Amino acid sequence: MITWQVASGGPLRRLDERVDPSLTGHGPSWLAEALADLGSMPVALPVLALAIGYALWHGLRRRALIAAATMALVPLLVVPLKEWIARPGPFDPATGYYPSGHTATAMVAYGSAALLLSPLLRRRWPMPAAAGALTAATGIGLVLHGYHWPLDVLASCCLCGALLVVSSTGMRRSSSRTRRR
Repeated sequence: MITWQVASGGPLRRLDERVDPSLTGHGPSWLAEALADLGSMPVALPVLALAIGYALWHGLRRRALIAAATMALVPLLVVPLKEWIARPGPFDPATGYYPSGHTATAMVAYGSAALLLSPLLRRRWPMPAAAGALTAATGIGLVLHGYHWPLDVLASCCLCGALLVVSSTGMRRSSSRTRRR
């Protein structure tokens, strides 16, 4: 629905473009940029790589492979959408801002890391909570700094949330097969 609204210039897109100026530029610029950078490849991918390494160390090969494959799907899903929608940025007439690649990277990298590490921890809830907080911080930084419209961030969360549900299902099935052997 969000993609349809953005592509067609529907009421949600018009609301998005009216609301964004009231959000952009609030708070310290350095903080907004630092939060936005949480979704960059040089920050998010090493976190996932460390989680994959730790999972491999503990013999969770299938789960680690699923996490890596999920991350590999991000550009395959996001880049064609960016080209198809061709939405300009809040302050940039260039296109390719919808959906947010930084938000997608953050959500899948931190979410996959949480899915990988949670079974190895006594308390499982802190990892998904941290992944959610890091993804939210990324999206907030992107909007506050003016890199993305709010719907760009929301669309990435919806797309990658679905991707993580599929990944989680695969990881659970992988774990149940391992336990049966």
